[in-house]
Amino acid sequence: MAEFLQSSLSNFTLNSVKWEAKTGCSPIRKLTPNQIQCVITEDKRRSIVKNGTDSLEICRVVNGMWQTSGGWGRIDRDNAVDAMLRYADAGLTTFDMADIYGPAEDLYGIFINRVRRERPPEYLEKVRGLTKWVPPPVKMTSGYVRENIDVSRKRMDVPSLDMLQFHWWDYSNPGYLDALKNLTDLKEEGKIKTVALTNFDTERLQIILENGIPVVSNQVQHSIVDMRPQQKMAELCQLTGVKLITYGTVMGGLLSEKFLDTNLTIPFAGPQLNTPSLQKYKRMVDAWGGWSLFQTLLKTLKTVASKHGVTIPAVAVKYILDQTAVAGSMVGVRLGLSEHIQDTNAIFSLVLDEEDVNSIQQVTQRGKDLLRVIGDCGDEYRRA
Repeated sequence: MAEFLQSSLSNFTLNSVKWEAKTGCSPIRKLTPNQIQCVITEDKRRSIVKNGTDSLEICRVVNGMWQTSGGWGRIDRDNAVDAMLRYADAGLTTFDMADIYGPAEDLYGIFINRVRRERPPEYLEKVRGLTKWVPPPVKMTSGYVRENIDVSRKRMDVPSLDMLQFHWWDYSNPGYLDALKNLTDLKEEGKIKTVALTNFDTERLQIILENGIPVVSNQVQHSIVDMRPQQKMAELCQLTGVKLITYGTVMGGLLSEKFLDTNLTIPFAGPQLNTPSLQKYKRMVDAWGGWSLFQTLLKTLKTVASKHGVTIPAVAVKYILDQTAVAGSMVGVRLGLSEHIQDTNAIFSLVLDEEDVNSIQQVTQRGKDLLRVIGDCGDEYRRA
């Protein structure tokens, strides 16, 4: 392991000039060996994201709980928790949420208490709750950070958060480094098990690592349409061991049979874009290449899906799980409203062959380069 780490550090140093020319990010100083000890062990269903002594095993398909925050239909608490148990019983044991996702953290707290009461201890050991903290750009004092993390711990009813993924709105305010240093202190106290990021770009990820923050992952938007993470972020992740957890991977449901052979230019002729996620990712389709090209992509994905006896979403998720540095991918869950447990579990046995990948890439290469159109990971949240 020591030889591997030294080799990785040497390669990072030797490639610094090429890295700067390729990405526009200039290394401020060398990463230390401790900062590149992020490794991962993967099987078909689970991954271990790791940085030094910090590690967390997660399911590679993550249940996304943005859909509990309103806009997808009324969530009944008891039905939602029952649904969470069904997902976990099926082996889909990792849930992603945020302090700003309505009742998501509270639902997890009720769910985890039912797991403690109704399931064996070895079951509890597999369950993971990943949450995010999305603070306003105020002064990140130790007391302020601690107070907000304690709120999430109380809502989720856990002594230690499995993973805290940190979001920051404005890079011109360097307070994100203060926040992350305070989060690292809370990790040392045992209130957080792993510190992670969400929607940070490549340049800031590098700065954060160079400041000794032991992040294990960065959660970013990544789909067959949006391959930006593979253009800059993935190379830094390979050098440092930081992993990606992806969202938007099925584009809010646009990457599904429901939208195959539809024409959204004719009012009421196709499915309504009646959720925040459908509306968001339709804008991504427009930026990438438009609805006609997207239909070509859906037809190609349907051919691949039919060949393997799975659904379009299964192909879309597996394609991203096979990408460099990806530890897990999000599939949104509308708890108590609809379920796709069997289709989701089919992802783990799906193997995309060279013919499948080539057919998909023949379509995607016709789309626009979203890195040029939008910017790096997370830039869609920071444009004026």
